[in-house]
Amino acid sequence: MVAGAATPGDEARDPGLQPERTRLAWRRTTLSCTVVAVLAIKLAFIGEPTAAGLAGLALSALLWVGFLAVAHRRIRSLDAPRPPVLSVRGAVLATGCAVALAVCGAALIW
Repeated sequence: MVAGAATPGDEARDPGLQPERTRLAWRRTTLSCTVVAVLAIKLAFIGEPTAAGLAGLALSALLWVGFLAVAHRRIRSLDAPRPPVLSVRGAVLATGCAVALAVCGAALIW
């Protein structure tokens, strides 16, 4: 290796707009989850509130807060010049919260 030559890892990285697109995707997904949670609140109080409806509402709120925490943490990490890869734990948690929130929404409609 020649003295002073840059190695592949030493080059300045130009991520372009990719981190911004990822940040916007996280925000859109968070907005979608918020809409589901708000609709769950509305559905839980149509007619007379039942214990099952209130339990579904509580579970939906818990799942929404969990997803919001993962999304917020990921959005903040994208501010770095070289954002870290999303951890397996974070990906599983975000996916699990989104799927469970969809199931809760469907159960409240049913």
